[in-house]
Amino acid sequence: MPIIVTLLAVAALLVLIVFLKWHPFIALVVVAVAAGLGLGMSAEATLAAITSGVGGTLGGLALILGLGAALGGVVAETGAARVITDRLVAGRRGSSVVWGLCLVGFLIGIPLFYSVGFVMMAPIIFATAKKTGLPLVMVAVASVASLSVTHGFLPPHPAPVLIADTFGADIGKTLVYGLILAIPSVIIAGPLFARTLRDMPQTTGAAVLDDAEFPDRLPTFSSAVFCALLPVLLLAGVAIVKTVDDTFVSSPLLFVVGDATVALLIGVIVSMVVLGRQTGQSIPHLMSRVGAQLAPMAAVLLIIAGGGGFKQVLVDSGTSDFIVATLEGFNAHPLLIAWLIAAALRITLGSATVAAITAAGIALPLASNGTVAPELLVLATGAGSLTCSHVNDTGFWLFKEYFGLTVTQTLRSWTVMETIVSLVGLAGCFALDLFV
Repeated sequence: MPIIVTLLAVAALLVLIVFLKWHPFIALVVVAVAAGLGLGMSAEATLAAITSGVGGTLGGLALILGLGAALGGVVAETGAARVITDRLVAGRRGSSVVWGLCLVGFLIGIPLFYSVGFVMMAPIIFATAKKTGLPLVMVAVASVASLSVTHGFLPPHPAPVLIADTFGADIGKTLVYGLILAIPSVIIAGPLFARTLRDMPQTTGAAVLDDAEFPDRLPTFSSAVFCALLPVLLLAGVAIVKTVDDTFVSSPLLFVVGDATVALLIGVIVSMVVLGRQTGQSIPHLMSRVGAQLAPMAAVLLIIAGGGGFKQVLVDSGTSDFIVATLEGFNAHPLLIAWLIAAALRITLGSATVAAITAAGIALPLASNGTVAPELLVLATGAGSLTCSHVNDTGFWLFKEYFGLTVTQTLRSWTVMETIVSLVGLAGCFALDLFV
């Protein structure tokens, strides 16, 4: 019975979001209430679970998302992202340019959320395709693959942070393992797969003009890279130190610096000071721009909050335990179970973020049985949430319309690219499971 109710809830989400065009936040709350009642919970218990799930989900995540958006805004506002791009792409010719764009996408994708990074990369993609004569879709796939990988695998992006919190995984270790998985995923789904699209007809795409206003002085390349990656360096460094020497685990300094919120806060402040000084922009001016970067996060936070409420209903009703126990009866590896749950939700719901946070609630008991590292469960769930993007995913249509592709061409390029990232990520999780 719990499985049937859960399947009906997921089907209801699909109908409300995809066909009836409801906002995911409203749909998640409505379905969470209906699912709780359908699972035998009282109205009072259902509402309490939703409230608890929303509060628990947004507790630390709101700070991380807000600071991440602020850091991305500083990197963009000071022209640091453009400096990184110009240096890594300059001098490359022919198909070798896709390797430079792949690296640009990865560096930009770490501090910036997917939609922001996509919009920033679009003018670069158009200009590069025009300059080299390469098919636009080939250049686009090589660039966007990096953004997908960082979105699905690496903190401080919403899904990895939320799943890590749900599974009780260490953010620093999740980041380190995610970086290890990201390298083959980006290479295979990006430049290597992009080569197979060389014969796809050239398209003009949307008219995207690079009319962004940058300061008269731009930061140095080293400063731009350092500021963009500072939170990553802090989190990864602390995780490595803890792994190498257990005596540092209880260090108050490492505890503070190794916290994702503090690492991002340090990154924002250092970026404002360093990049602001090099570009002649005052800290008050950069602070005044923070609000514009935070505004888009409101919708993201609401969707995540709705997903958190739905997750808590599944947990409090005992449904997640029942489902995982049933799946464990198939004698499948926990990593594969987590991936399959997320992949099924991704295919039916479209949104990678909604799929990831919903799958985390369903697969939660997998993290408590001790058979696999919770950090790897985070990455397997994230990988599953990226698979097989198709016509019910806004990312599918964004890619299609921006680059002037047909539905068939988008399926052949974007959908395959996303699926490659997902499968390579899953394979990487199994490989890491042999050592951690």
